[in-house]
Amino acid sequence: MNNRQNVLTAALTGLAPAVWGSTYLVTTELLPPDRPLLATTLRALPGGLVLLALGRRLPAGIWWWRALVLGVLNIGAFNFLLFVAAYRLPGGIAAMIMSAQPMFVVILAALFLGERIRALHALACAMGAGGVVLLVFKGAGSLDALGVLAAVGGALCMASGITLTKRWGRPEGVNLLTFTGWQLTAGGLVLLPFWLSLEDLPERVTGSNVFGFAYLITLGAVLSYIVWFRGIERLPAVAVSFLALGSPVVAALLGYLFKDQTLSALQIVGMVVIFLAVLLGQPRPNGKKPEEAPVPAPRLTPSGEMT
Repeated sequence: MNNRQNVLTAALTGLAPAVWGSTYLVTTELLPPDRPLLATTLRALPGGLVLLALGRRLPAGIWWWRALVLGVLNIGAFNFLLFVAAYRLPGGIAAMIMSAQPMFVVILAALFLGERIRALHALACAMGAGGVVLLVFKGAGSLDALGVLAAVGGALCMASGITLTKRWGRPEGVNLLTFTGWQLTAGGLVLLPFWLSLEDLPERVTGSNVFGFAYLITLGAVLSYIVWFRGIERLPAVAVSFLALGSPVVAALLGYLFKDQTLSALQIVGMVVIFLAVLLGQPRPNGKKPEEAPVPAPRLTPSGEMT
């Protein structure tokens, strides 16, 4: 792709983490309280089944286990570990640990995709992590070992999911909606037994709950993951990984706008640093100008005129 197409693709792909950044607000304001596994399961499974019904195509051959692996890494295990970390770690520590995800992608992309490790990517990783610290850090408190492991595991799941999605691509003849449906269904089915065994159904479901679940299923899963997987296909894996840093930025802005949360000067600096890190992580312009077609030499007609 040319540079303009890269910018447009990155902007569109960045909408997915932006939507995911709104998940915290939707969960706390619209969904039944203390039901994280219910929220994550219903976010993935219904939309995945709808996409499967529309595509009318199941995985074949090697893609049965590949779809399962991608669904677990990108959706099932990632969301489960993310909620475990958020519940067991204080003051944005989970987001700080998760900000190591681009660094994991840099390493995995070098090992499995042949992408070069650049000094600029190392700088962007450091800036991204530092920006997230400024944005979300509210004091260390006591660190729960299981929570830390869950956050690291979540970062590794996301990094591995991006890398393997890029490496395997899509099977020939399978459109993006069907491919997304495979992963959402697999991730939802993995989450289902955890939800059934660890949580119960809410006593009642309100209109706000229905609206919140509808938002998570449509924007929070189906549309956002279609955009996300499209971006992984068209951009380098490292570039996509940095776009995920937009999620805590959107979460902080929505908290300020809708929940009367403060936004300090340090947090604004953190947002700027994250934005710069995302820019550094995107593909560089190649700097080559298109070759101009040679101008044909003038020719003389039999009458002596030039053409």
